[in-house]
Amino acid sequence: MSHILDRPIWSALATRHAALAEGSSLARRYQPSVSAFAAARDDRQESLEALGRLVAGDEMLLLAEANEIVLPRGLQILSTADLVQMTAQQHLPLLSDPRIEQLGEADAAEMLALATLTKPGPFSIRAQAFGNFWGVKIDGRLVAMAGERMKQPGYTELSGVCTHPDVRGKGLARLLSRFVAGQIFAKGDQPYLHAYVTNTAAIALYQTIGFKIRSPINVAVVAPAA
Repeated sequence: MSHILDRPIWSALATRHAALAEGSSLARRYQPSVSAFAAARDDRQESLEALGRLVAGDEMLLLAEANEIVLPRGLQILSTADLVQMTAQQHLPLLSDPRIEQLGEADAAEMLALATLTKPGPFSIRAQAFGNFWGVKIDGRLVAMAGERMKQPGYTELSGVCTHPDVRGKGLARLLSRFVAGQIFAKGDQPYLHAYVTNTAAIALYQTIGFKIRSPINVAVVAPAA
């Protein structure tokens, strides 16, 4: 029996993020200004064909699921990546730290700049449409952040964890990851996250705050075939 997080993009777009979705009951994508994430409901031909119809022109979509990614005719894979999906296995209470502040619309450009520099994963100027973000600022400059991304019934993804190179090694990524996980638990959800298989340092960090690997996740960036 499949788990709701095996197709995390579909599970979010079909439920708690339906307001951010475009598509149908067979395949959905996030609004382009929010994210390139998209998913078919399943691997049946009609669902895959519906996924193919969500691509306009030469734009790209990003797919992620536990099973092998299957594409409809007309789409091609441009690149792939191997991730691990991790879930928090123990309750983490709320954490208070005076350095942490909630970020808002006024911080959007600086958030995007930090994500562009550090590359924690796909990120857009409208990332806050997914959920709340928090950060640490030094002398008014955003130097670290983390927040919420995809949401499914009972689950919220911890994402966007990044630290400016000037302040790495000070424990800010761990602090913010722990803080956001506590916020998610306080709302009644279980936190989960994704990390590149090759990012062993990040995986080890998440393990120290109670996350364990649940499943491998396949990722593909796709576009219309030439």
